[in-house]
Amino acid sequence: MLDELSREVAAERQRARDKLIGVYIGVLAVALAICALGGSNASKNATNANIDATNTWAFFQAKNMRRTSYMLAVDELEADLAAHPSMPEEARRLIEARIAAHREQIRNLTTDTARREGLDELFEKGKAFEQIRDLAMQRDPYFDWGQALLQIAIVLASVAIVAGGALLIWVSAALGLLGALLTANGFLLIVKLPFLS
Repeated sequence: MLDELSREVAAERQRARDKLIGVYIGVLAVALAICALGGSNASKNATNANIDATNTWAFFQAKNMRRTSYMLAVDELEADLAAHPSMPEEARRLIEARIAAHREQIRNLTTDTARREGLDELFEKGKAFEQIRDLAMQRDPYFDWGQALLQIAIVLASVAIVAGGALLIWVSAALGLLGALLTANGFLLIVKLPFLS
């Protein structure tokens, strides 16, 4: 009778332990889902910001080439005026008007605060998109490693239900905690680990 009671107590302890491990696995699964979401968002943000930066720099280069062509035209027209001091007054006025119009275009291409599409504004936009991309790329490895450690922790906890013993649970808990910390760091970037940069 005492032996049977002892077995029942042991079986009840085992069931309670298995339930706790099951809840623990559920918590790890939630942490894994949050980590996967953070990693997915970081990847999407990096890709989108990279596309936006590339498009902005392409637009910047096109505008810069256009501005350069106006600058070259101004230089050429000014050289023409200097080379022909006896040019008729009407022709001189036309060339000076064209120079003034080109200089206005150069100013508009350099800075356009109304539409935010001048070279100065495009430069700022391009740099801002690069910063967004770089930040997302800094976050991504923390999520990758967090996911891996959380998955391993789930597997070890599952094996601990079948195999019994405490070692697997302790290793699982250590890996789960480390995975959760890496996930949190992916969102917050409190600590920058050199081997994950």
